[in-house]
Amino acid sequence: MMPVVDLLTDPALLAVLAVAVGGGLAGWLLYWVRTRRAFASDADRATYTALHTMALASPPLRNGLSACSAAAAAPHLRALLDTAAVALTTDESVLLAWDGEPNHHAEWVAQTAFEVGDNGRQRVLHQRDMDCGRSDCPVRAVIVSPLEVDGSVVGTFAVVSNRIARPGLLRATAEVARYISSQLELAELDESRSRLANAEVRALRAQISPHFVYNALTTISSFVRSDPEEARELLMEFAEFTRYSFRSAGEFTTLAEELNNIDRYLILEKARFDERLQIKLQIAPEVLPVVLPFLALQPLVENAVRHGLAAKPDGGTVSLTAEDAGSECVISVEDDGVGMDPGKLRDEMNDSHLSGAHVGLGNVHDRLRAAFGDECGLVVETGINAGTKVSMRVPKFSRGVRATLTSPAQARA
Repeated sequence: MMPVVDLLTDPALLAVLAVAVGGGLAGWLLYWVRTRRAFASDADRATYTALHTMALASPPLRNGLSACSAAAAAPHLRALLDTAAVALTTDESVLLAWDGEPNHHAEWVAQTAFEVGDNGRQRVLHQRDMDCGRSDCPVRAVIVSPLEVDGSVVGTFAVVSNRIARPGLLRATAEVARYISSQLELAELDESRSRLANAEVRALRAQISPHFVYNALTTISSFVRSDPEEARELLMEFAEFTRYSFRSAGEFTTLAEELNNIDRYLILEKARFDERLQIKLQIAPEVLPVVLPFLALQPLVENAVRHGLAAKPDGGTVSLTAEDAGSECVISVEDDGVGMDPGKLRDEMNDSHLSGAHVGLGNVHDRLRAAFGDECGLVVETGINAGTKVSMRVPKFSRGVRATLTSPAQARA
């Protein structure tokens, strides 16, 4: 049996240990090093080095498997295994990155990677299996492991070793490949989340009522002769409203920017409804920087006007409040309009997410929960002839959620 210190300093077994324990121990060791300024043993030092190397390889891999990310991660992966060379390929054995000296074995790596990509199993070539034409070639083994995302092989990780392919090295290569796969799965999850968010915003933009656009332009045209200056101002508000609603920068914004856009919307609707539409705003200044999903409030206000008040002969009032509630901001949009049957509203939000009169509510509800957790969805209180109140609770700070503001330069563009 090998001594304990030898076991913990063996590069192959060390890589297995590093992948197994994950980032939690790395964080603890970083804290320990900063406070103690020294390692208690060689085993501590070796474990810390392996975990730190993994942490360096993670950021590029979180961008997905590409030539750029592979080239950035490969040196750290080679250092993790302390081997002659490593390579990353696509599932069709196209070489993405090679780090190390014996690149005359690239042909063997490519051939083996093609087989691994086809059958999804680790493959080993020993020295006797390869004839590179060099009698002094130090390479003793080529080990290629599959990289999998959601059960499908998306590429391979290859190790070119000057050591015999013993079980420890085979396990270490497989574990590092599993670690790479986990980072690629996280990258795919991030990409899927981004695609979903973008799709939901596109659906919400498509839901912006054609009737509103038609009515706004009709209202503006009615002022062209009677009040040209008013027509000009309304046209500018309409242009700013559409520019903001169809912007391409980011999936989050601030409450302040959402309120600015709602103000433009209400100016246009007020010009059409005149005294039939009354507005009440009660906004706590300290919550203006709170971050929200893009277009989280405008659909709620549009629903209040379009479905709550438009069908009411005498019109009514839309009230928008934003209150400071400690670590949260509580926002509500309320109207005293015709209301609706709660059961029907529930069916539309749950079963007709991308169609129906209240598509905007279901869309906003899902995006709030995706951003801040299930407890932060919409709460709707309504009844026939009883008006409607839609509320949300938004944390003042949420890790990973950042607003993309519309700068003056963007506005002019």
